[in-house]
Amino acid sequence: MYALWPTDGEPIEVTDAELERLYDYPPELTTPWVQANMVSSADGAATVDGRSAGLSHPADKKVFALGRDLADVVLVGAGTAKAERYAGIKPRELRTARRQARGLSPLPPIAVVTDRCSLSPDDPLVADTTVPPIVLTCSAAPADRRDALSEAGADVVVVGEDSVDLPAVVRHLGERGLYRIDCEGGPRLLGGMLAADLIDQLCLTVSPILAGPGADRIVTGPACAPRSLHLVSVLSADGFLMLRYRRA
Repeated sequence: MYALWPTDGEPIEVTDAELERLYDYPPELTTPWVQANMVSSADGAATVDGRSAGLSHPADKKVFALGRDLADVVLVGAGTAKAERYAGIKPRELRTARRQARGLSPLPPIAVVTDRCSLSPDDPLVADTTVPPIVLTCSAAPADRRDALSEAGADVVVVGEDSVDLPAVVRHLGERGLYRIDCEGGPRLLGGMLAADLIDQLCLTVSPILAGPGADRIVTGPACAPRSLHLVSVLSADGFLMLRYRRA
């Protein structure tokens, strides 16, 4: 993996230490800071055959894992968690070392946004995890589903009446001291976060693939005002571009 920008001219090979420096969260946060981590084809598709794996590359997977390693919490929509077959985040040597060096918890919880509490107690995210998931739902979600997830060990939190209130989600995570938020999508959740102006950084991998029509873009949902971003780094590996943008 090579850095194309910022450099003094020639591409520079990126070490793991430099990658951590580039992608780390701002120091000494006292309020939530949200990073979105997404992958897209060259023509804007967020998935191939319904999953993001067909757009990925080992370098992209390294950046994706780093986002989890450095986060207090991983935020994801229930649809994406099901489609991508999420389970709880597992310990590994590099992850443990990175988190210990920063004084973070051993593993970050996964916080799942679901208007209708659509997870099941048998889903790997609930049944195959070390850290219980945080299920962020609303009052309109069926009470029996909420109760079943609570009984299975999930931490069920109601934030909103008819739908999940995303600004309230971010505030709630902040009240728990979970300031470093790694949002992994999908497009609907990212669209809601964008509409509420909650994205501080976008880590976007552009895959050298033309996926063709049919798949969602990385953002779906109602129209909202455009947001200006500032490009802060560009990495490259085998034609894949790892772009990092911050709030302007």
